[in-house]
Amino acid sequence: MPSNTTAPPGKKTAKKKGRRARLILVVLVLALVAGIGFGGYWGVSTVRASFPQTTGEIRLDSLSADVEVKRDANGVPQIYADNETDLFRAQGYVQAQDRFYEMDVRRHVTAGRLSEMFGESQVDTDAFLRTLGWRRVAQQEYDKVLAPETKKYLQAYAEGVNAYLKDRAPEDISVEYAALALTNDYTIEPWTPVDSVAWLKAMAWDLRGNMQDEIDRSLMTSRLSASQIKQLYPEYPYALHQPILDGGAVDESTGQFDPAAKPGEADGATTGDTPGTGPGNSADGVSAQLGALSSMSEVLDSIPALLGPNGNGIGSNSWVVAGKYTTSGKPLLANDPHLAPQLPSLWYQMGLHCRSVSATCRYDVAGYTFSGMPGVIIGHNDKIAWGLTNLGADVTDLYLEKIGPDGYLVDGKVKPFTVREETIKVAGGASRTITVRSTEHGPLVSDRNTELEKVGQKAPVGNAAPDRGTGYGVALQWTALQPGKSMDAIFALDRAKDFPTFRVAAKDFEVPSQNLIYADTEGNIGYQSPGRIPQRTKGDGTLPAPGWDSSYRWKGYIPFAQLPYEYNPDRGYIVTANQAVLDQRTYPDLLTKDWGYGSRSQRINDLIESKTKDGGKISPDDMRTMQTDNRSEIATMLNPLLLKVDISDPAVREAQKLLEGWDYTQEPDSAAAAYFNAVWRNVLKLAFGNKLPKELRAEGDCIAVRPAETTGPVDEQNKLVRECGERDADSAQPDGGDRWYEVVRPLLKQEKSEWWVTPGNRIDQPTETRDQLLARAMKDARWELTAKLGKDVSTWSWGRLHQLTLKNQTLGTAGPGLVQQLLNRGPWNLGGGEAAVDATGWNAAGGYDVIWVPSMRMVVNVGDWDKSRWVNLTGASGHAFHAHYTDQTDTWAKGELYDWAYGKAAVDASTKDTLTLKP
Repeated sequence: MPSNTTAPPGKKTAKKKGRRARLILVVLVLALVAGIGFGGYWGVSTVRASFPQTTGEIRLDSLSADVEVKRDANGVPQIYADNETDLFRAQGYVQAQDRFYEMDVRRHVTAGRLSEMFGESQVDTDAFLRTLGWRRVAQQEYDKVLAPETKKYLQAYAEGVNAYLKDRAPEDISVEYAALALTNDYTIEPWTPVDSVAWLKAMAWDLRGNMQDEIDRSLMTSRLSASQIKQLYPEYPYALHQPILDGGAVDESTGQFDPAAKPGEADGATTGDTPGTGPGNSADGVSAQLGALSSMSEVLDSIPALLGPNGNGIGSNSWVVAGKYTTSGKPLLANDPHLAPQLPSLWYQMGLHCRSVSATCRYDVAGYTFSGMPGVIIGHNDKIAWGLTNLGADVTDLYLEKIGPDGYLVDGKVKPFTVREETIKVAGGASRTITVRSTEHGPLVSDRNTELEKVGQKAPVGNAAPDRGTGYGVALQWTALQPGKSMDAIFALDRAKDFPTFRVAAKDFEVPSQNLIYADTEGNIGYQSPGRIPQRTKGDGTLPAPGWDSSYRWKGYIPFAQLPYEYNPDRGYIVTANQAVLDQRTYPDLLTKDWGYGSRSQRINDLIESKTKDGGKISPDDMRTMQTDNRSEIATMLNPLLLKVDISDPAVREAQKLLEGWDYTQEPDSAAAAYFNAVWRNVLKLAFGNKLPKELRAEGDCIAVRPAETTGPVDEQNKLVRECGERDADSAQPDGGDRWYEVVRPLLKQEKSEWWVTPGNRIDQPTETRDQLLARAMKDARWELTAKLGKDVSTWSWGRLHQLTLKNQTLGTAGPGLVQQLLNRGPWNLGGGEAAVDATGWNAAGGYDVIWVPSMRMVVNVGDWDKSRWVNLTGASGHAFHAHYTDQTDTWAKGELYDWAYGKAAVDASTKDTLTLKP
């Protein structure tokens, strides 16, 4: 078994006293830094010491010529240089000025080194991240795969970061280091090119696709039948929600995707088995590993979700409208990625400009990037604009492995593990050593959890499975664990001039797999589906596969030439919002069986069609208005039934009246939206949540159930037991997303269903019909909101329930209360909601708080670039008390945008501060 060496713990009393003393010191330091005590002067001077210099001159030894940094009223920098390496050196310097602490934390995440900053509480997280090996793969990419030109840019960026760090004390870099200094002897290390590359692995992890669904389906087998599970994962509703492409197929004669082909022309159905009937059934011993997968889910919950809770909410909206339908006569392109709300925002706005664009200095690009990474991820240059949404391709598979002391079983033979040791340094404690074992499929993630070591001890398996012994291991195969060229793709996108060069760049955008939309100054619009997406010989990726059977190996990856794309479609617009790319039933390879279900995308399609019918035109402000559309699709289905339910309780009837005449919009001041969403949450809990196993229900959600191992009627020897949920609230089920819309849609037509049946309790009678359950949900919602918002329904509002609090991602989430007050901001009362276009997501199993948001918004006016508009969730600065810490948030919350200067004259007119970097 793997070695997990730990040092003996010290005395508990001493540890508690030491921890308490450290926390007190942290609070005092931050209080002084914030200037809230002891006269204030020292605090103000200390906090200002870490603020960036934005005017005057600074010398950078690595530069070859002067570089100008022009910042607007929001502190957004536009950088002007004479050559490419100076441009990226300056980008590294400027991002370090504003965001180095954020960059430093991120690189410790991607390297599995959080314990070096925050101590022993992060050891398990580091161990799991080391097992995945993000940093190792990034190093391999840099050493063996990336283009020499890309490596030159990465090196220049690192030089710029390190030029900023040189001769600066930690407390002069960021306030948080002043706090760390009192609890830790932490030393800031120089930035390296691999630190930048590794961030792409974190991005890929959070956008990895259906891994959580794979686990959840398996966990459901402890309580639900195969047919019930299938009902909870319905097929994509192609008839209701339009895929991204109207058609298209792979031409067998050329081996290339043909976007003009009509649906049904592809040869054969999608490879793979039907969910619930294929390799993942209990006959193959796949869905039986309940204890293992429960523990796996707990491990996943502990990994920092740098982009957001993985699952139905992670995604984005993007769409592009051709000039024939726009007021400008040129394409308009909109994008708003839905990610975790963070402080500072995940995104960093900037422009990168060669003063004279030529063959030796080719960049004139502006948009959004990540701090710690050179280039621009989403935005436009002088010829094209592009946006991203998550494709959701199934790029991860869990494999059950029959393991022993000498290796693992494949086709009846034992193969040796690939083994390496990792040492985890711990601030304030002894180092830990772990052993990482891998099979041909990938790392044994089960080694990182004691319960996972005992996989499948009780669950039944069929005769096809090998003897379990003490259990099966669980290995992870994931495309991002192979070295790739995604970093090359970022720079190629920034330089692309037309659709062919855009597609060349997209070819290298291997992980994470994204929907790429496109527009150019010639009036063309397009779409490309890139990514390294596996081809499976057997299995469909919906449940864990048997690693001991080589027929379940991946056989390769879908060739780029066969991936879907579209160019100037006749309909005149392209919408991507995590829905199906095309009709998967007519495509020869499996992209995924776990798409988003298309509520947002169909609403955007409908809004565009309604605006353009009868010759109407779409303006840039129309695009912005569409981004803030907050209509609830589930309300259109459920609300008419709620109004028909006979309610006798006057208090509940008073709440029911709020729904009369409601237009299904979810404005912050809407009492109807508050009550409806509370009813929806309680419908889900009664009909589905209370029937799910504890591993899927929210932590603290406790119900009375019969012990899972018992059978037959409940008697005196077999009483009900109290069982509490175990899942983190942000990822618990039922989450209320548009998958659940499709689960409920057919059931609403059925007065009787097994899902409407619920047990009674001391207060309520059992329910047996739809209307009985709806009445109970309305009653429960009434009293839930009474407790939260008060008895008077006229004072209720959706925004008071649905709040956004921006949290500093380290001390702002786990520090003492006063520290959180100093570093965090909010709350803001928001409209919008789950699966609305204005996707301020909340998890119905966990509560109403906002857990993902449109993390930025942009509307690009193609060709007339200076009339484009944008906004970030927070601000340019990561410094807690800087003027640009959250200066964009109020504008973002109101759904408004700022002018986005791009051309030299427009940038000069908007410039408030100019800094010259000199060699």
